This record gives sequence, C-alpha cells and structure tokens, in this order.
Amino acid sequence: MKILYVIYQVCFALPILLVLTILTALVTIIGSLIGGAHLWGYYPGKVWSRLICYILLIPVKVRGREKLGKRTSYVFVPNHQGSFDIFLIYGFLGRNFKWMMKKSLRKLPFVGKACESAGHIFVDRSSPKKILATMRQAESSLKDGVSLVVFPEGARTFTGHMGYFKRGAFQLADELQLEVVPVTIDGSFDILPRTGKWVHRHRMILTIHDPIPPKGKGVENVKATMEEAYIAVESALPEKYKGMVKNEDQDR
Repeated sequence: MKILYVIYQVCFALPILLVLTILTALVTIIGSLIGGAHLWGYYPGKVWSRLICYILLIPVKVRGREKLGKRTSYVFVPNHQGSFDIFLIYGFLGRNFKWMMKKSLRKLPFVGKACESAGHIFVDRSSPKKILATMRQAESSLKDGVSLVVFPEGARTFTGHMGYFKRGAFQLADELQLEVVPVTIDGSFDILPRTGKWVHRHRMILTIHDPIPPKGKGVENVKATMEEAYIAVESALPEKYKGMVKNEDQDR
C-alpha cells in the first residue's frame, strides 16, 4: 500500500500540486495588487492548502473553532511539527490571518513573492530598529478581525516533540493586549518529518484551545502567558510526543 501511495504521489499528486502552487502564487500576487491583500492574501492560500490535503488523501479534523470570536483579532501560537503545518493552519483554522515568518522564506520561488504581496510579515532580527519595524507591521495588520499566526518554537521539530517557546509572539500580544490562542498540531510530523523525503498518509488534528486573555502588562504577563500556552499545546499531543526536546537550530 505504501508503494502504491508513493507511485500516486510521483505520477499524479506532485505534478498537480506544483501547478496549483504556481497558480496560487500568481493569483495571490496579482489579486493583492488589484483588490487588496486582505482578501487575496488569504483565500487563495486557504483553497490551495485544502486541495493539497484532499489530493494527497490526508484526513483532517478540527476541534475548538467555536471558542473564537468572529470579529476578534488573536495571536495564534501553534507547535511546529513539519511542513504540513502550513496547509493545516492555512486551510482549516477558519480565520483570516497573517503569518509571521523567517525572512529567509522570502527567497522561495513564487511563494516568497506571494507571501510578501499578501502582507505576511517577515521577521528581520538583524538590528533593534528592524525588529521594531517588524512589530509595527504586525500591529498595523491586526485589525478588523485579522489575526496573527506565529510558530513560537521558531523551527520545525526533529523528533515530534515540542521545543521551548520564544518570547516574541507573547511580547507582541502583551504590547497590544491581545488574547493568545494556543493551537495543537498533531499528525503533521507523521506525514512528513523534517528529515523525510516522501509524504506518508496520516490524519491531522488541529486543536484550538481556549484563548488566554492578558492578565496585566509587562514581563510577568508575558511569562505567565507563555507557560499557560505551552501547557495547553502539549496537552493535546499524543503521549509519545510529550516532553520538551530542544531543537538544535532553535537559537538561530
């Protein structure tokens, strides 16, 4: 069965997905120029992500979407299991949002330009001035119910376990007094681990936890929110992936 699935990927799924990716990038770029990034920066990516999951025959289950307010902006903080996290969040979170991502992703053919056109936020840590500019861009995006998605680990796991959370997303939420929503991704690592070459068919579950409101402002609020979010995200992982394992490239 595994061999048949590999053949299906090579002969059918991957060529179609390559074409879909290029078309989605072009639609996003052109649409954002003509009609604005609020619409075109989200919906083409949402459809693209769902099609990828459907074409690769990957079942998806979402829990907890009813916990979110329709017109509320949030800072979502999911764990980072693998490449398929992108498709799960983009396709099934059900919220218009902006990604906060590494600036190196801007160099990806088609996709990097599409993300830039869509108004997603590239993090530049090269100087305090550029970090502040990143924060200001994020602040200007978080309006009219548009949210922000940040992988607080900063890097994909090598083992399926979570690494430690970095402070950036929580500091931004603290500064803007926004609710933080922990999100658990389960199954993406089993589909395509960081060191894997082929997609394995496996279900994915997206668990949206209760939003964490600000309990004040400042260092103590940031610390408390980070700890509460980490516990919530880890709680919905299978036992085999519980426990922190620091990724070797988290500090880069």
